[in-house]
Amino acid sequence: MNQHYDFLPNDFEIADKGQDVNEQEIYVRESAFRQFLTKFSKNKGSVIGLVFILIIIFFALFGPYMNSFGSNEQIIGNESMAPRVQFLENFGILDGSQTLKASTGSMEINRYESNPNAADTYYWFGSDVLGRDIFTRTWEGTRISLYIALVAVIVDVFIGMTYGLISGYFGGKVDMVMQRMLEIINGVPSLVIVTLLIVVLRPGILSITIAIALTGWIGMSRVARAQILKLKDREFVLAARTLGAKPSTIIFKEILPNIFAQLIIMSMFSVPNAIFTESFLAFIGLGVPMPDASLGSLISDSFKSFLNAPFMIIPPVLVLSLTMLSFNLLADGLRDALDPTLKEV
Repeated sequence: MNQHYDFLPNDFEIADKGQDVNEQEIYVRESAFRQFLTKFSKNKGSVIGLVFILIIIFFALFGPYMNSFGSNEQIIGNESMAPRVQFLENFGILDGSQTLKASTGSMEINRYESNPNAADTYYWFGSDVLGRDIFTRTWEGTRISLYIALVAVIVDVFIGMTYGLISGYFGGKVDMVMQRMLEIINGVPSLVIVTLLIVVLRPGILSITIAIALTGWIGMSRVARAQILKLKDREFVLAARTLGAKPSTIIFKEILPNIFAQLIIMSMFSVPNAIFTESFLAFIGLGVPMPDASLGSLISDSFKSFLNAPFMIIPPVLVLSLTMLSFNLLADGLRDALDPTLKEV
């Protein structure tokens, strides 16, 4: 005979009473963009890199207009003047004083005080040996570095990525021919190509741009080829082929969206290398011709006066180093935030 029993609240108690009870964690579903921001913000280095890039871009755009000096304006009598900032000179910092060293000793001077025409003049980064404002010329040169960074990304995305995707997707003889051509191009050093371009063209930004367009995409093409080799035999690609999709549709609409984040990350890693290449070429005299300024040419000119005026070389070196470091930190953060293989379990 079945008996009915009414359970009372006191008939049950929580196991392990008095101890911490394991509770199920509840995860709130977030959008992909919000997940990206969350992961990106956890990488403090990448956030700092992004902030510095934004600051550098701001000064590159507006820095040359923050004072009354032109980038190529030479003022006779204001040569090799130390940095002077109005709101800091009262504290004895950046007041225009500089120390001249010689074999017999050293002497501290202030060219602003000895020059009556420079009493109300302020060179925030100092002036060079021709009396030009280093602050204005530094940010003018930074524009060229940022332009080279933009060219590197565009070349990687449009040339390297397309070349690698086509080579990896079709495979066989097409892949073999394209890879052999790639090895031939990569076998010629970039510096040799730039030198040959300078013989044909004038030394300048056009020669460097063409040189980057000819060789800067090789690394990206190999990455794109490796990525497409992983995906071209997946089920969704086979399904698209079965439905009669064209190769271009499969490559750019089916496969590319799945690997685009990784390719963008790799293109960001190529930016510091492109900036350094341009600065190195300018340093050895194969870059932007005078009187135009780039960070490399500014470093080269300042290096000649390093012993007597070391303040000249500090601004371009510091801006160049921060630019390259910031792009590396940003690329590292993008990799952690966008690469699906690095997602936390």
